[in-house]
Amino acid sequence: MSFIVAIDGTSGSGKTITARMVAERLGWMYLDTGATYRAVTYWVLKQGKDPENEKEVTQLLEGLDLDVKNTEEGQRTYVNGEDETNKLRTDEIDRWVTPVSKMTTVREWLVRVQRKIVDGKNAVVEGRDIGTVVFPNADLKIYMDAKLEVRAERRKKQKGEAKDIEEVKRDLLRRDYHDSTRKDSPLKRSLNALSLDTTSLSIEEQVERAVSEIKHLNESTSSI
Repeated sequence: MSFIVAIDGTSGSGKTITARMVAERLGWMYLDTGATYRAVTYWVLKQGKDPENEKEVTQLLEGLDLDVKNTEEGQRTYVNGEDETNKLRTDEIDRWVTPVSKMTTVREWLVRVQRKIVDGKNAVVEGRDIGTVVFPNADLKIYMDAKLEVRAERRKKQKGEAKDIEEVKRDLLRRDYHDSTRKDSPLKRSLNALSLDTTSLSIEEQVERAVSEIKHLNESTSSI
C-alpha cells in the first residue's frame, strides 16, 4: 500500500522546501506539481503557441509526454524525454504560467499525469489543489500559510529579488487572488487538513511537525 501526503498552501508559506525535506527524511517520492504546470507552459512557448489560447494549448497536450524523477540533484522534470528542469524558472515562464494553469483542459490533463507519476508509491505531493482535487483521499493533508510580511521576506530571499519588499507583497497578493478565485481547482483548505501556520516556525520545525504526524498516522506499519 502507498501513503500519500498532500501539502497545499500559499506562496512563500514554506510548503515546497518542507515537502521536499519530509520526502527526503522518509526516503519517499517528492512531487512539486507546480513544476508540471511550468513544463506545460514551457512547451507551449517553445512551440510558438499563444499561452492564453486554450484551443491551441489543448491541442499541444495530445503529443506531450511529461515525467518527473527524483535524483540526487532533486526533482527533475522531463518534457518529451528531455530534462528541461533548468528552463522552467525563467521570467517568461513566471509571466505565462498563471493563464495556462487556469485552463480547465490543462488542469484535468495534469491531474491524470500527477496521479500516474506517484501511483503505487509513498509520496509527498505539494501544490495548491492536492488535498482538494488531485488526492482528495490522501492519507494526510496539510495546509500551510503564514503572515504576508513573512512570506514576502522569504520569497525575496529565495529568489534573490531586487524588488522592493512592497512590490514582492503585491506580487504575492496577486498570486493569492488568482489561485483562490480561479474557476477550476481554486486554492482552499480541505476541511480535514491539518492547518500549519509557519509564521514563527523554522524549516526544521515545519518538517518535524509533518514527519511526526505521518508517523503517528502510520505507526501500525513498518514502512517508516
